[in-house]
Amino acid sequence: MKTIEILSKRNDGLTLVKGRRVKKGWALFLLVSMFVLPLSAQPNWDKADIKAIMKRVADWQIANPQKGAEHDDLDWTHAVLYMGMVDWAELTERTDGDSSYYKWLMKIGRRNHFQMGRWMYHADFIAVGQTFIDLYKKYNDTNIIAPVMARANWVVDHPTNATLELDYSKRETLSRWSWCDALFMAPPVYAKLYSMTLDKKYLDFLNKEYRASYDYLYDKEEKLFYRDCRYFKQKEANGKKVFWGRGNGWVLGGLAEILQALPKDEVSRAFYKDLFVELATRVAELQCPDGYWHASLLDPASYPSPETSSTGLITYALAYGVNEGFLNKEQFMPVIEKAWKALTDAVEADGKLGYVQPIGADPRKVTRDMTEVYGVGGFLLAGCQLYKMAK
Repeated sequence: MKTIEILSKRNDGLTLVKGRRVKKGWALFLLVSMFVLPLSAQPNWDKADIKAIMKRVADWQIANPQKGAEHDDLDWTHAVLYMGMVDWAELTERTDGDSSYYKWLMKIGRRNHFQMGRWMYHADFIAVGQTFIDLYKKYNDTNIIAPVMARANWVVDHPTNATLELDYSKRETLSRWSWCDALFMAPPVYAKLYSMTLDKKYLDFLNKEYRASYDYLYDKEEKLFYRDCRYFKQKEANGKKVFWGRGNGWVLGGLAEILQALPKDEVSRAFYKDLFVELATRVAELQCPDGYWHASLLDPASYPSPETSSTGLITYALAYGVNEGFLNKEQFMPVIEKAWKALTDAVEADGKLGYVQPIGADPRKVTRDMTEVYGVGGFLLAGCQLYKMAK
């Protein structure tokens, strides 16, 4: 933190500041700008610049849709994109009167009758419900919200007793939040439904299942989440435990969504806030010198390439935490500034976001040419939070 030294005060209304005479008002200004508001906490961003690059990224993605396996309209990959697009749509409509992004989202919803994905209990297939809830709040059309509530009600009223020991050969182990990505996909749905209805069944289900996943997957020594039980005993090349960058980004982003949804006076909200601060603080320590979080948090040297899906999600969460006052601005702003520069450096002139690790469950190699819709979702979520703190 930069400080100034008041050397002496004089009767003529002048104050000596590091050997220079300045008027009393200017001395106070210097104190405020250099001590109370340290330079490291002042983002040097322009709102127009942030919007311009977000528009480029959003428009490129809309013009270049991804198809094939795991890119169905209702799949988790697109659900994450839609979440970023909802925030972007709200921003552009509010500031520019541009409703085209809302229209794009509604077109997707209508052609799928606002349904959920194909597996009843699987977290990935209710993730799209987060966007549909937001669209319902805007348009107040029960046709938008009814399928989300039908799916959530079935799961809450018929809870599964499946184990949290993930085994992809046994579909029932995917019926609970047995992998850390799921903590981004499903919990915010139940948090949003509770905030809308104040029906305790959604909150009770959220708290019970989230706590179970936390107790099972969170390493309380490293203060990081394992991706799933298969990584409990695995080691990286440097002998460290395996903690996936995007996996912990999923958790942080999901916590940000939960905290935005739950009422401020909800007692159980304290658990999510405390976990958010603890995880955010730990992850911020693991940022690489290039501004990115790499595929492996504890062995970045084995995965030296930038990785923008983890970086986007983490930047979103950290910026949200600073905006809400959960995270210390002076401490976290340098981290956020480096991360945003890194993210924007990964955007091509045409708006394509590169360095997105492909679909997977663990640290993997990534190149600048690689992109994915969920990476764009994280980028837009982050950008909208940074817009709030920009000049």
